[in-house]
Amino acid sequence: MIAALLIAGAALAHAVWNIAMKRAGTSGTPFIAATLLVGVVALAPLGVPALVASPPTAAVFAPLVLGSAALQLAYFLLLQRGYRLADVGVVYPLARGTGPLLSVVGAVLLLGERPGPVVLAGAGLVVAGVVVIGLAGSRSPLVEPDAGARRWRGIRYGAAVGVVIAGYTLWDAAAVTRAELEPVGYYWASMVVQLAVLLPLALRERGALARVVRGHPVAVALVAILSPLAYVAVLAAYTFAPVSIVAPAREVSVVLIALAGWLLLREPHPLRRLLGSVVVLAGIALLALG
Repeated sequence: MIAALLIAGAALAHAVWNIAMKRAGTSGTPFIAATLLVGVVALAPLGVPALVASPPTAAVFAPLVLGSAALQLAYFLLLQRGYRLADVGVVYPLARGTGPLLSVVGAVLLLGERPGPVVLAGAGLVVAGVVVIGLAGSRSPLVEPDAGARRWRGIRYGAAVGVVIAGYTLWDAAAVTRAELEPVGYYWASMVVQLAVLLPLALRERGALARVVRGHPVAVALVAILSPLAYVAVLAAYTFAPVSIVAPAREVSVVLIALAGWLLLREPHPLRRLLGSVVVLAGIALLALG
């Protein structure tokens, strides 16, 4: 029950900050650095006391935090490059579909989990539904002459991003379950490391950071607060339920984003989005039964 509430809260927060960023129409290193800066400062009253209350062993804590930050940065940089070189409608669904699929496989092979056939069927339905939803936004080869080449680039980058998603899912799950690190302090420390790497890169673009904050204050605030809170809720859910259930179940946020894209942003193919949403929800129902 607790895991379900954490996953539902994380999905809602994830959907809200994604929609806010999409409506703002901005991204890139300055925007992500701005959200990290605001997030690190805003969540310090939670992150610092969490570390003080449960002081981790440096020999274990430091490598896990550095690894988490490296995987999160790899995710960001790879995803941004994929969006520049290919269609979002190909990269996004493949990334969000292969990520949980590989996470389930990794949970079995690396974490020793043994999900039953109902859970595996549910995970498969979630992955299939996510791909159906995402491909509703893919570009037709009739629209652009190089659409075929862009599609293959999208497939490569989407799969690569999915591997990274599975990587940080399994890494962070092991940190809060096997190493028993406190989720809030652990992820706040990871954000600090991410900021230390991205901020100098963002400052190279003179004035870009200030322009982002002035031009999109609401989007920066929502992403800065809701993105880490959503992920911390997922980390906490790992302590109550197996990765093979949590990783695919959190993709219910894709349903919320797809419906908001149709209802709020007037994006195309509503029937395909609804069909994919039904498939995802059916998979979530099976995961709950499992």
